[in-house]
Amino acid sequence: MTKRLLCVLNREPVWPPPIWLMRQAGRYLPEYRAIRAEAGTFIELCTRPELAAEVTLQPVRRFGLDAAILFSDILMLPWALGYGLRFQDGEGPVLPRLEPGDIERLDLRRLPDAIAPILETVQRVHTALDDECTLIGFAGGPFTVACYMIEGGGSRGHARVRAMAYREPQHLAALIRRLTDATISYCAAQAEAGAEVLMLFDTWAGLLSPRLLRQHVVGPTRNIVAALKTRFPDVPVIGFPRLAGTLLGEYARVTGVDAVGMDTVTDPAVAASLVPAETVLQGNLDPMALCTGGLALATETQAILSALRGRPHIFNLGHGILPETRPEYVAELVRLVRSA
Repeated sequence: MTKRLLCVLNREPVWPPPIWLMRQAGRYLPEYRAIRAEAGTFIELCTRPELAAEVTLQPVRRFGLDAAILFSDILMLPWALGYGLRFQDGEGPVLPRLEPGDIERLDLRRLPDAIAPILETVQRVHTALDDECTLIGFAGGPFTVACYMIEGGGSRGHARVRAMAYREPQHLAALIRRLTDATISYCAAQAEAGAEVLMLFDTWAGLLSPRLLRQHVVGPTRNIVAALKTRFPDVPVIGFPRLAGTLLGEYARVTGVDAVGMDTVTDPAVAASLVPAETVLQGNLDPMALCTGGLALATETQAILSALRGRPHIFNLGHGILPETRPEYVAELVRLVRSA
């Protein structure tokens, strides 16, 4: 049996491209909603390995995708470092708003014990997957995780973190250094537990000016990738610097990631001209096209496939799947890609 995702990441020719979807496990699936009701809180769901493993496997069973991605959340890392976190229904993550004095209290010594249940989930999924499906582990990019900590949760304009970048740059830099060290440890532990690919989600990279993006996204990602490659040279790393624009090529060259995720607004043909020829491109169907289905889904899917034919490519979304998406549209997307 051949793991098509790993073949692409090893720069082997694969067509049609392998497919998996960001947020492929989640509330658009009725089987997920049943498990979620059993778990109680979202953090309990992430830290009960038997439930988190089941949720991770559900979309693979239903759709025959080429990868399973660990069911967890990027904010489980600050939680593991002793930083307060809860998930409020209808509101999302809620954290204490970080003050500079909080940085030194992020305790890396807590990490091994705190993430043990998550690593058990990785082990369970690794054992359960067949010989054709790849297991992806992940973490948030340090800057993106810092955004949630500084803002106290989600934010429309992220004014507080952007102000800190200019007014208190030493504090933001210190926080990102601490999170970078923790991310290296966290991702390495996932690789040891059985993750075959690692992905870094920098959802809020596009908030920053080019100078600050280089400092707070590209630089930390380069350090994370270098550390992971030293220990796990055969574990590919996918980077997702959302809304990085024309800096996508520089991100790919400087960080050393094996693949780059394209967001919804990125033109695949332009991305292919920007990044090195050996860098795999991942993406970038609009989640709303998937949610709409029908002709819109078919047209957008074919446009991406046509633009990237002949180039190492992993088919995915440009952002996470929408909760109101109908499962039958996901099944149709898989059929469209597989029949390309």
